[in-house]
Amino acid sequence: MIPWLVGRPAFPPVDRALAEPNGLLAAGGALSPPWLLEAYRHGIFPWFSEGEPILWWSPDPRLVLPPAEIRISRSLRKRLRRREFELRLDTAFVRVVAACAAPREGSCGTWITGSIQAAYRAMHELGHAHSVECWQNGQLVGGLYGMAVGRVFFGESMFARVTDASKVALAHLARLLELRDYALIDCQMTTAHLQSMGAREIPRALFAEGLVHWTREGPLPAKWESDALASLPWD
Repeated sequence: MIPWLVGRPAFPPVDRALAEPNGLLAAGGALSPPWLLEAYRHGIFPWFSEGEPILWWSPDPRLVLPPAEIRISRSLRKRLRRREFELRLDTAFVRVVAACAAPREGSCGTWITGSIQAAYRAMHELGHAHSVECWQNGQLVGGLYGMAVGRVFFGESMFARVTDASKVALAHLARLLELRDYALIDCQMTTAHLQSMGAREIPRALFAEGLVHWTREGPLPAKWESDALASLPWD
């Protein structure tokens, strides 16, 4: 059994999450900014399907990517040096989220429901949620979005309409966060794709311990300016 959350934003300790399904912690609550900020500060995120109650998760182990440890293949580095894409920050957040929510081959649905999209749009307007966008010939062809809380970027989803567009977005995000002294990119769930780019699993307890400090340090919430990407080196 998991608790049903009501009232003020408050979550049970993450070590009470279920082992199966891995990380299911609680249900209920709300997707308002106070609830989401409280969740992320403790390593908890919402994940549920349309028609379900809000479900909150904190899996163990946790997949993370220290920005300086991103692994860029030789072919991807060549693509980065050629600067085939125009990279922008926070210019099309709503479109990036919608693209991430679009049906994908082999998938029968999406967890990025209408309520999730509205919730993160509100977080973006408050300066907490951000998008990294790949543009080509005036078209949005790839990108990612997530939450920045303190010195941690909590990645939510990414998409690509052109080969390697999402990888290029992630590479730029990692380099930008490294320069800004971010501690981690949280990848939430383990995937072979992210592991191939340097992400690794750590115990949930270690992740939660770090968040106590990391999420209370760093810059204040604000829109990210695209100029920050213009001088990133790829040599």
